[in-house]
Amino acid sequence: MIEHHPDQNLLLEYANGSLPWAQALAVSAHIQMCPRCTQHLRQLNELGGALLDQSTASEPASDSWSRLMARVDSSEAESAAPATAEPPVAPRKISDPMLSGAPPVIRKLLHTNPPLHWQRVSRGLRAARLVTGQASSEVAFHRISCGAKVAEHDHRGQEITVVLYGSFSDADGVYSVGDFLVRQPGQVHRPTATQDQECLCLSVVEAPVAVTGLLGRLINPFLGIRPA
Repeated sequence: MIEHHPDQNLLLEYANGSLPWAQALAVSAHIQMCPRCTQHLRQLNELGGALLDQSTASEPASDSWSRLMARVDSSEAESAAPATAEPPVAPRKISDPMLSGAPPVIRKLLHTNPPLHWQRVSRGLRAARLVTGQASSEVAFHRISCGAKVAEHDHRGQEITVVLYGSFSDADGVYSVGDFLVRQPGQVHRPTATQDQECLCLSVVEAPVAVTGLLGRLINPFLGIRPA
């Protein structure tokens, strides 16, 4: 059961196509796993169409609605392939079972991305960045080993997390497949995966991670950031 969802403002921005690309990717992934938000988005689109039908602007409402939906479609299309000027990479098979069941928008992105390069971030945590052509946000997968605790950390910017496989917990609750979390700058947390399986998350981060405490003072200089 999905318990955590994008708020009304995020869904509205996604519906009208004004949400930045990386954030739209995360919202799209959640929507494709969440019947509740799928229905909510449908209602927002229907409401938008009704409002445009009642518009008294000189431009025909149907034209406005067509452009609105084109922006939504464009946002989803960009989520399916990296926004770079390089020639597209030939589609390839996804062999990782943790990713083979990911939402369609994630699988499409993987099909056109170079092979994932997993790097060890800390004990029990590995990360693989995605090639997206986005300069304002980092898009990456984070893989937490069974029972592993990620170092306590915060961010200099907003962090969006979508759980794709397994589950994890922190001081605020338990998060399972499909759950959508938003952390604001200054919110410190320490994710811990369940003991019985790994956890895979999609993360969209506006600014570098800052590891807190003694560990942060030791490793943050190597990450090019200051300890919190």
